[in-house]
Amino acid sequence: MAGNTVTRAQLGEAVYQEVGLSRNESGELVEAVLQEISDALIRGEPVKISSFGSFTVRQKGQRVGRNPKTGDEVPILPRKVLVFRASHVLKSRVDAGAAGSQEAEGEEAASPQAGAGFNPFSQVRSRDGEGERG
Repeated sequence: MAGNTVTRAQLGEAVYQEVGLSRNESGELVEAVLQEISDALIRGEPVKISSFGSFTVRQKGQRVGRNPKTGDEVPILPRKVLVFRASHVLKSRVDAGAAGSQEAEGEEAASPQAGAGFNPFSQVRSRDGEGERG
């Protein structure tokens, strides 16, 4: 990858373009969704997003580690870790995108949308309920 990272602002812009909310409303919607996901994980609840994946919090027990320089044993305290497991649908889409990325490299300069990647709003209905987009 070339170091392209999707940001909150870009997600808000995608909502703005695909759903038709104002930019402020789109940003607030993205923030609300991310906050709800975070709150559920803090409560210890799993978060499952269909065709995307699931987030869970796992409790790791105390264990003994070693200092790589000295070889001394060091206790590693119990902690919670966040685990993401991608759905089969997402894995398939990523794999198909990786296989097609070599062919799309030549098209990238010609098309501004080439290489845009996964569009989470490709099946979202418009505000007025007319048909599906995508």
